[in-house]
Amino acid sequence: MSLASMTGFARAHGLTGAWRWAWEIRSVNAKGLDLRLRVPNGFDALDAGARAAATKALSRGSVSGTFTVTREGDSISVGINQPALRTLYAAAREAATDLGSAPPSLDALLGVKGIVEVIEAEQSEGDREAIARDALTGFEQALRDLSSMRLTEGAALRAILTERLDGIAALIAAAETLPERKLEAIKARLAEQVKALAESHAGLDPERLHQEAVLLATKADVREELDRLTAHVAAARDLLAQGGPVGRKLDFLAQEFNREANTLCSKSNAVALTQIGLDLKLLVDQFREQIANIE
Repeated sequence: MSLASMTGFARAHGLTGAWRWAWEIRSVNAKGLDLRLRVPNGFDALDAGARAAATKALSRGSVSGTFTVTREGDSISVGINQPALRTLYAAAREAATDLGSAPPSLDALLGVKGIVEVIEAEQSEGDREAIARDALTGFEQALRDLSSMRLTEGAALRAILTERLDGIAALIAAAETLPERKLEAIKARLAEQVKALAESHAGLDPERLHQEAVLLATKADVREELDRLTAHVAAARDLLAQGGPVGRKLDFLAQEFNREANTLCSKSNAVALTQIGLDLKLLVDQFREQIANIE
């Protein structure tokens, strides 16, 4: 399977009868699948169908979809309430005669609320059913386009993550070959420290110093950390090759990478090994940043 990002955008539109509709879908990274759809009143059935399709197509991401419907051509008509206008005119003219003033103008009467009626085109039940049917097909196509975009970005992320893993593997190999990690070097360094300590503190027990030296040498051994880091690199490569929704597993591995790098730094008894540990932490942080976008 291919690796997919959680970021993408898609749009679908169509014409059903006199009604033009459109979908816009956006997705960004999230811990799970968070689906938010906005549809006009009367399209509850479309909402349910779109949610079912999205749940089937996607496993992670914060996905928002907006559905709009507009009527082609003139969707608004203007009418005059003739009975109300005649009644109002007669009453206004009678009042004007009683008051001895000029009769009201037509412009003034047309400004009275309720005389001029603005009528918007309405959707029939049959219209809504036809629109919902076509729009659901359009939403499914938009989902396919969204998934395609997420796969394209996923391929780019795979290349970046592979590069980071190569860097981590190179640092592990460098740590393996450090002269300071060789047993002879550790023994020589500890022997010098024990000798200097014994000379400056004549009353110290040589046997106890030897035991402490052995304990320090054991604590300074990073063999297990390097082995675990190597195993984590192999596991991460397998997940990238496997593809599919592996983002959570990769995130767990990134945490383990970071833990081992911290331990490496804390146990280091050489400047070169400490620097490798710090470089590892930097690469692991970069690795984890990219994983945040993986489905």
